[in-house]
Amino acid sequence: MAKRALITGITGQDGSYLAELLLSEGYEVVGLMRRSSTVNIERISHIQDQLILVSGDLTDEVSLIHVLRDYRPSEVYNLAAQSFVQASWAQPVLTGEATALGVTRMMDAIRIVDPEIRFYQASSSEMFGRVRAVPQNEGTDFYPRSPYGVAKVYGHWITVNYRESYNLHASSGILFNHESPRRGIEFVTRKVTHGVARIKNGLSHELRLGNLEAQRDWGYAADYVRAMWLMLQRERPDDFVIATGETHSVRELCEVAFAAAGLNWEEFVVVDPAFLRPAEVDLLVGDATKARNVLGWKCDVDFYALIEMMVEADLRALAS
Repeated sequence: MAKRALITGITGQDGSYLAELLLSEGYEVVGLMRRSSTVNIERISHIQDQLILVSGDLTDEVSLIHVLRDYRPSEVYNLAAQSFVQASWAQPVLTGEATALGVTRMMDAIRIVDPEIRFYQASSSEMFGRVRAVPQNEGTDFYPRSPYGVAKVYGHWITVNYRESYNLHASSGILFNHESPRRGIEFVTRKVTHGVARIKNGLSHELRLGNLEAQRDWGYAADYVRAMWLMLQRERPDDFVIATGETHSVRELCEVAFAAAGLNWEEFVVVDPAFLRPAEVDLLVGDATKARNVLGWKCDVDFYALIEMMVEADLRALAS
């Protein structure tokens, strides 16, 4: 029989790439979606007929128990969250409910229904925040600098606690920033590449950004979901940093993106204090040595190819 996996957050960037990967590996894929009058399935529309889409919500443990009992997945990938850092300042309680307590509800549902289910938790480099060491690895202390980062720390540690207390096969992937043409426009990489496409097509004349000196470790989302799958194929659960090990500033992001469209970024980028975070995270760069050695994982698409890919996709989208 084919393996069956449940993905929360299947309509998001990572969920769509993970669903594609699991389908290619012969899985039956169940996607958990919140019931809503307006549902955006654009990222999975090309594979929708191959998926089983079901209603459920991380704020409602009973709904999670019903889904697990009805579909009996062997693997659960928890990707759902309020995942926009800036929005977590405006909605800190909602962020905690979904991004922190939602993990507890799902793990408790697994404990009740079938403790043999293998569980993946999407942890985040934002947990490191004001970094204690450079680069950051699995042993680096957390110091989150946003409600989102705090919620992710809770989700990470509750995963560890359930693993150790109930002997669950529960792993966390501490993923550094990972991008793609499917990234939401509210995230800085896509905001830049989409802004470049609009300027190139004469639809905008400027791009307003916050801290140009902030540095991140940016990789390609399709590479990163492969690491999620590899974690759940191991006999023993564990936690892994997934990153490129290279850091680039927002300023360099702008240089590469505008150059890909034949433009000079300095003519169009405006620094706007409205986009500065209340507490900034200045430097995040991951050490994925453990993932390379234990999982055999590596990233195939580098930063420059990634940003050029995103600019090209946004230019095509506006031209169509």
